[in-house]
Amino acid sequence: MASKPEFVEFVAEQMRDAGVITYKKMFGEYGLYCDGKIFAVVCNDAFYIKKTGAGQKICPGLKEAPPYEGAKNYFLVEDVEDRELLTRLAVATCGELPEPKPRKRRKGPENGF
Repeated sequence: MASKPEFVEFVAEQMRDAGVITYKKMFGEYGLYCDGKIFAVVCNDAFYIKKTGAGQKICPGLKEAPPYEGAKNYFLVEDVEDRELLTRLAVATCGELPEPKPRKRRKGPENGF
């Protein structure tokens, strides 16, 4: 079952103070980005955030589960109503994740190749 866009928009809005929160549809579900860095996913209308030590300190009781079959465990955040907590969790998580790698330019006539 694919996630509803309204749920994804709500979760993204809840974390708007963490940075520039965007989302992208991926295989019927959604990846969430903060300032260009992927840090969470929404699958089956459930919010999963990457596991980090900082996230564990902020929310020590979060369940761990894979967002989809074959995935590594993420933290499953069931309470998406607490805007302040979600913002703190997003900021802390993104602070521990590596910066995204620069994308390679595609070869093509517009690039002179």
